[in-house]
Amino acid sequence: MKAIITVVGKDSQGIVAGVSAKIADLGLNIDDITQTILDEYFTMMTVVSSPEKKDFTFLRSELEKLGDSLGVKINIQSSAIFDAMHKL
Repeated sequence: MKAIITVVGKDSQGIVAGVSAKIADLGLNIDDITQTILDEYFTMMTVVSSPEKKDFTFLRSELEKLGDSLGVKINIQSSAIFDAMHKL
């Protein structure tokens, strides 16, 4: 399983640490990560993977709860969506 996680919100301390810890807790591996601050807004995109199939509904729910506590919007999408878009 491979997925893309995006994080966007007002910059504050601890966002990368919180998201990274949650990714590990969910049994996902970070394959690639990029983050930047645009003006005062934090943005991060992470490619994650797992050798086993994961329940995206559960992952999405857990990441949304974390986003609420960190004051950011976190989204997860299957990389298959991006692969399919580029095959059209």
